[in-house]
Amino acid sequence: MKKIIIANWKMNPSSAKEAERILNGVKKTAVRLKKTQVVICPPFIYLNNLKKIIGKSANLSLGAQNAFWEVEGAFTGEVSPEMIRNYGGSYVILGHSERRALGETDEIVSKKTLTCLKTGLKTVVCIGEKIRDEQGDYLVFLRDEIRNSLNKIQKKFLKSVIIAYEPIWAIGKKDTEAMSPADIHEMAIYIKKILSEIYGQESALAVPILYGGSVGGGNAGNIIKSGGVDGLLVGHQSLKPENFSEILMSAENF
Repeated sequence: MKKIIIANWKMNPSSAKEAERILNGVKKTAVRLKKTQVVICPPFIYLNNLKKIIGKSANLSLGAQNAFWEVEGAFTGEVSPEMIRNYGGSYVILGHSERRALGETDEIVSKKTLTCLKTGLKTVVCIGEKIRDEQGDYLVFLRDEIRNSLNKIQKKFLKSVIIAYEPIWAIGKKDTEAMSPADIHEMAIYIKKILSEIYGQESALAVPILYGGSVGGGNAGNIIKSGGVDGLLVGHQSLKPENFSEILMSAENF
């Protein structure tokens, strides 16, 4: 299975021209990769422009950072999964901590996930605890977050589900201060344990687990090599083609 590296551009950059410049820089590296799938998730407004740059690149795809739980209707300001597909997106990120901080609940994430999966999008479901306490309450929090966010998601859809573990307390630090590969590995095992309880071991082991949280060129290789994950969700560093390319090469050569 290929490693999956997803770039979450968040609300950046401020112009289509700059978005095209960043993608063109990333593409130079991405098209040479053999063992790594690269997914660029820009603001929705840039999807149509960027799909022309990606063209028919087999290992370079587009995605969105959010979607609504209905396909169409009177939902002012929302974007449907079908719109994402029509504009060249094949992936979608749901339940990111920044969305949850704005009030998005597990129930909302579940509804969005089901609709996106039915629409045929590969769906990245984000999970992650705010704090890591010595009593282990964060493990209960994660268990419930996984169960609730995947509520009503049938086993048949798992082939299009990706779990992105992004501990909120580890975001925005230097890569030298990020979560250790050993700790990431423990969490990857725990996540698969929870998935196994829901869907059975065979199905759970096939679900890719990504890590996000202060990922950079200095730690990407070790996280992939020793962290027990199938790829990375990269934020700020994905807006810098040189830095992101370094991360891609780390994934390719681990």
